[in-house]
Amino acid sequence: MRILVTGAAGFLGSHLCDRLIKEGHFVIGMDNFITGSPDNLAHLAGNPNFLFIRHDVSNFIFVPGKVDAVLHFASPASPNPNSPYGYTNLPIQTMKAGALGTHNTLGVARAHRAKYLLASTSEIYGDPLEHPQKESYWGHVDPIGVRSVYDEAKRFAEALTMAYHRYHGIDTRIVRIFNTYGPRMRLDDGRVVPNFIQQALRHEPLTIYGDGSQTRSFCYVDDLIEGIYRLLLSDEHNPVNIGNPTETTILEFAQTINQIVGNPAGVVFQPASRLGDDPQRRQPDITRARQILKWEPKISLAEGIQRTIPYFSQKMGLSS
Repeated sequence: MRILVTGAAGFLGSHLCDRLIKEGHFVIGMDNFITGSPDNLAHLAGNPNFLFIRHDVSNFIFVPGKVDAVLHFASPASPNPNSPYGYTNLPIQTMKAGALGTHNTLGVARAHRAKYLLASTSEIYGDPLEHPQKESYWGHVDPIGVRSVYDEAKRFAEALTMAYHRYHGIDTRIVRIFNTYGPRMRLDDGRVVPNFIQQALRHEPLTIYGDGSQTRSFCYVDDLIEGIYRLLLSDEHNPVNIGNPTETTILEFAQTINQIVGNPAGVVFQPASRLGDDPQRRQPDITRARQILKWEPKISLAEGIQRTIPYFSQKMGLSS
């Protein structure tokens, strides 16, 4: 296929481009580098199966030649207010990527009668009252909170995607992505994995906001991309959770990283995030992914962290 991937220079987008090219597809990568990095695509320079277009998806999109599939991954994704790349510091751009970007990419899919896959998020569940979260759960979201620019942009994107499917007959898919980590994450995006690994490599205490009892379910990037690729090849139109169902407290996660790195500095506790709607629990129910896609994650948290550490070490100048 000839496939358009927006957000191609991002953490997930760049890994997705690699997988699609590996499978024999021609990839048109699109990004405006607001949060993505050219470094993530540098290895594809000169690849005959890759074309890059620098463009903001909130503006009209023109793609030269035929398009067989559109994968919309363009959006800031970090909630951290202390990072310049956090969506709370890019609120309007985030909402434009979710609203106008989704509208424009669906327009490309409609014009080419192409498959369409939307990268949605576990954040559409908000701070969930149902645990673990099934796709049938409608969510518990503050529509005007500081995180709402991301949550509501993705909820709108899902609604628009389903509207195009029902009204225009577009062959759509929606993946709800849970916490994912691995090489190519921004060191300065403020999320827990980059923060913890960098502090551990510097032999500093790992900073935990709150008491560390809040949970996340961490999926290694290769597992996530496998699930997304299977969804693209499927005929499923309703949302599918892709993530690791193993729930881990932030304190347990910090202790795991310290143990792997050999960091004796332990942890330090700070007041909880000022984002009042920070989810306290996050765990996907992946029953539908298992049934429909025959997919579940294979890489353990310990193995995934071990695969990720060399990237951060190299980026920090700690290894040759």
